[in-house]
Amino acid sequence: MSCQTSHCPLSDVAKTYLDVFSCILETMIKEMTEAALSDSVSHNFIVQMIPHHRAAIEMSNNILNYTTDLAVQNIATQIIKEQTQSIEDMQNMLPRCECMKNTREALCLYNRQMNRIMQAMFSAMGAACATNRLNINFLREMIPHHRGAVEMSRLTLQYPVCPELTPILESIIAEQERGIMQMQHLLFCGTC
Repeated sequence: MSCQTSHCPLSDVAKTYLDVFSCILETMIKEMTEAALSDSVSHNFIVQMIPHHRAAIEMSNNILNYTTDLAVQNIATQIIKEQTQSIEDMQNMLPRCECMKNTREALCLYNRQMNRIMQAMFSAMGAACATNRLNINFLREMIPHHRGAVEMSRLTLQYPVCPELTPILESIIAEQERGIMQMQHLLFCGTC
């Protein structure tokens, strides 16, 4: 479904919502691209995924300040719950997982592929709708965010990683694919 923008000016509420989203996106981009990488794919995934998850939590809190749509509230609340737990799990396992080292060749390929995924996600999120329909804006911002996490997790599963990290990667894929389907359903049905 294409972005339906009108020529009507943005309301002050929409401008405030979009300004907060813009700040969240800028912070996420900075923290993900400037994360201190090591010679461990496991470590690198965790230190880049934590700010990614943190941004999803902040985006969800942003829409919860405005939405009265129950389906959108449920999606945002679920994102906050799942990704808060995921951040805690990754922080707890980081000291052990960063001991799992990878070859220089594997790291070079992984980092190059990860950068491509992140840049595509940043671009898609930045190009999301900017309308007075805040629920639509949120869904169109969050879908590429979720897609990025799925692609980052699938990529990471292709490399030797810390055994503790594997269930986290599988959980991210399952949860965020489910979230994408829910959000696409709301967009296509026009219920929000």
